[in-house]
Amino acid sequence: LQGIIQAYKSGITLQGNTTSLGRWDFSGSFFFSISAITTIGYGNLSPSTAAGRIFCIFFALFGIPLNLVLLNEIGQLMLLGVQHCAHQLEEVFHWQKKASLLIKTCALVTGLLFFLLLPPLLFSDKEGWSYEEGFYYSFITLSTIGFGDYVIGMNPDRTYPGWYKNVISLWILFGMAWLALVIKLCIDFLE
Repeated sequence: LQGIIQAYKSGITLQGNTTSLGRWDFSGSFFFSISAITTIGYGNLSPSTAAGRIFCIFFALFGIPLNLVLLNEIGQLMLLGVQHCAHQLEEVFHWQKKASLLIKTCALVTGLLFFLLLPPLLFSDKEGWSYEEGFYYSFITLSTIGFGDYVIGMNPDRTYPGWYKNVISLWILFGMAWLALVIKLCIDFLE
């Protein structure tokens, strides 16, 4: 059983003897790095050597705080964009409260589309998942729960384009920033 587990970690599956799962090419490594510094930690891939584990500890030790700074900056830019649009509407139409509410609603709907509602269509196409499975993966990933029951780019029976994991990695960063803003709005509302 341990031999089977070790073989799986090396990229060999029962479905076929292949190591071409794209785990440690550039996009696979980039995706692993993003899942580490965002603390998603799907659990399907991990360093197998002592040196790799030590490197991963130091990478995460510096990467997690830097990622939090990055996510905060992305979130602030998104918020500034929303506030700028609200300010423009207030000046043009002389709306006070309506402009702010309208823009916040548009930002929420746009974020829902780009980060939760449209990505499952891509996952359905590239992974063969149902829309519900793709939506589930989207939320579990962006909320950093990361159970690992669904992970992109790991099916040995599928061929993935080179851009796929890189685009998903960027989607994760921007989606986490957006979801953090939504959670902050929920907290403000509940308080």
